[in-house]
Amino acid sequence: MPVLIVVVVVVVLLVVLFIAAYNALVVKRNRVKNGWHQIDVQLKRRIDLIPNLVETVKGYAKHEKELFEKVTEARAAVMKAHGPAESAKANNMLTDTLKSLFAVVENYPELKANQNFLKLQEELTSTENKISFARQFYNDVVMDFNNKSQVFPSNIVAGMFSFKPAEFYTVPEAEREAPKVKF
Repeated sequence: MPVLIVVVVVVVLLVVLFIAAYNALVVKRNRVKNGWHQIDVQLKRRIDLIPNLVETVKGYAKHEKELFEKVTEARAAVMKAHGPAESAKANNMLTDTLKSLFAVVENYPELKANQNFLKLQEELTSTENKISFARQFYNDVVMDFNNKSQVFPSNIVAGMFSFKPAEFYTVPEAEREAPKVKF
């Protein structure tokens, strides 16, 4: 009889550990999804600001049609992107075109003094900071989820229920280089 009790206790403990590992993996996977949606929210905010910014600049720089088309194309690419890798690529293209847009703005002092433009520029900067924080949060929860799904004994549960490693949001090689400053 004591052997039967020990066996039952061991089985119950294993079932409890199994359930706890499964539930922890589900919670962490949901945090990863939430982290990605937080990035999405901020990217949507940035995408919504861009048409107003372009229209404001158009009023001053009518002959920059090619640049406006590039910004519009980059914005459309961001809206169509799916997943961290594709989104990172599209967002980097958009960032590059926005840099070009702001470089053009330097040629128009009256535009740089325009209150509407300054407000849009400030909102865009604030949004860029929020995107950066959201990406950092996302990568933190991805690391937490991936660690949980790869360590024993939860890796057994992860394998049984097909929990796949989450994809990190990575910065392309071009952005890893330090900017060159010339005086």
